[in-house]
Amino acid sequence: MANGVWHTGYGIEINLSLPDLGHPDRPDLLQEIIASVSERDPQLLECLAHHDKRECQSESGGKSPWMFIRRGRVGGRRPLVASHLPITHKATPEESAQHKATKERIVETAGRHGLDAEAEVPIGNRRSVSDAVVVGPGGIRIGWEIQYHHLSPSSVHRRSVNAVEHGITPLWVAKDRTASLIDRAPWARVDDMPWKDIADGKEMVIRGGYRHLEVWKCVVSSERHCLISEGAGHCGAIHADWFVPALCLPEKKAVFIEDLVLRSATGESVPVYVPNRGSGRAGRHMWVSAEDRALWQELIGDKTPLPAAPVEEEDDLITFAEQEIDRSCRAGEEGWFVSDGRPVRDLDQPTGGFALPRMPVQRSRDPMRITTVERAAAASAALGCPPWELGLCAGCGQLMRRYGRNAAMYCNVCRAVLNGR
Repeated sequence: MANGVWHTGYGIEINLSLPDLGHPDRPDLLQEIIASVSERDPQLLECLAHHDKRECQSESGGKSPWMFIRRGRVGGRRPLVASHLPITHKATPEESAQHKATKERIVETAGRHGLDAEAEVPIGNRRSVSDAVVVGPGGIRIGWEIQYHHLSPSSVHRRSVNAVEHGITPLWVAKDRTASLIDRAPWARVDDMPWKDIADGKEMVIRGGYRHLEVWKCVVSSERHCLISEGAGHCGAIHADWFVPALCLPEKKAVFIEDLVLRSATGESVPVYVPNRGSGRAGRHMWVSAEDRALWQELIGDKTPLPAAPVEEEDDLITFAEQEIDRSCRAGEEGWFVSDGRPVRDLDQPTGGFALPRMPVQRSRDPMRITTVERAAAASAALGCPPWELGLCAGCGQLMRRYGRNAAMYCNVCRAVLNGR
């Protein structure tokens, strides 16, 4: 990595550690140099050592003297750094084979279930190309994006927005817990396995990105802890949270990639966005069952599964250290200037949950009337039955589970009184 680079177009030296890059007269310079290599001249930025005709380590290490700009990670800071472009700009042979095998498996799975599917589909006047688009019987279009190497958050956002604008729901596939696409768009994580295993049909479990909604009443007998009280307290409210299959009570069956191909196209599985508790800016994208999303939206009133996230997120903000340019070529070296590892983004942890507000006692002329939210919450958490089985006791008005289809229902206490006990 380097903190300086030569701009071959303008014939200027750029200091990446300065807020104005050393050229206050060029306010658009930053946007120009951080543009994707595919959108600019690959030889626009040059290693300073190579430009000065000094030793450039890249020429003996499979790299080129041409450079690209990215955000590094050094001790929690996010400086701009210049890195050498590889001689070829393609993924490694192993990544390419994995990518191809996964794409073919998705298309073959869709065809086996009678769904329309096509590989390498251009979207929006070829602004981007989706690895595979699967079309369900109801016209739902799922754009599969297999991303087995690093992609910047802004690229994930840009390509996802482009897909949504053209009626396609993006579904990103990663194999790494640190992938930047995680939670920035609807996603799924699979195991890192040899391409031949993928092609031969070995089970591909969705390890991350698919969750189930669980609703429970916060009482002493609950197996779940309280989302509000600290320690072992119980607040008596109704809680709801999202869990990966292995952490559900009881544990849910694993979801396989074939399941997601079919369910996403038919609408049985849908994307949802869950904001972090206490923060509407950050949150998590995930795939869930249509029933779970409907209940979640009914409980909290959230109707926005794909919100427009900012292109530049908090952990992408640039740090300027205002240092002198290091003119040495650092290609292939290790030391203080090497980026910290990317943080793990897929932690399998619950989302933080939601607690239904306590409902005030309604003074209504119709004591039999309860809200839809109260019915759904009580049915799922308190009484463990579908909403249609709920009713109010004809004697005391208490919400209870209906046994049978009788018009008049009585709780155990009222029934005992009626029977003279």
